Amino acid sequence: MRVSKLIATEAPAAVVLVRLIVGAVFLSEGIQKFLFPAALGVGRFARIGLPAPEVLAPLVGTFEVVCGLLVLLGLLTRLAALPLIAIMLTALSTTKLPLLAAKGFWAMAHEARTDWSMLLGAVFLLIVGAGAWSCDARLLGRGRRDD
Repeated sequence: MRVSKLIATEAPAAVVLVRLIVGAVFLSEGIQKFLFPAALGVGRFARIGLPAPEVLAPLVGTFEVVCGLLVLLGLLTRLAALPLIAIMLTALSTTKLPLLAAKGFWAMAHEARTDWSMLLGAVFLLIVGAGAWSCDARLLGRGRRDD
């Protein structure tokens, strides 16, 4: 796949709003995995039974920080969305499906609201790209001032 196809976007400038929330949440969560490893990083990964938490938690945190920044900038947005989607699918399957089994739909729905929002936001960005107000659009010379 050519790079121009990867960064191409015809989406309106308003996509910046989705990029801001998705990028900021992932950036924040990634940083917190390093700031609070017992609660949100290695310790949490160990508690939910993920393999090699001492390797996996920093790896996930790094992807969240780097991809969150890329999404905020609108740089390689579609590429950055892919690991974020994988992270959210893993989060939902390892933390929310057990909750669904143990406490039912409404308890799971309450706890999963941010996970679903981030998953769907990342999928949206994968589909439409970064939008007119992005580094991707500027690189292709398609950023528009009138959007």
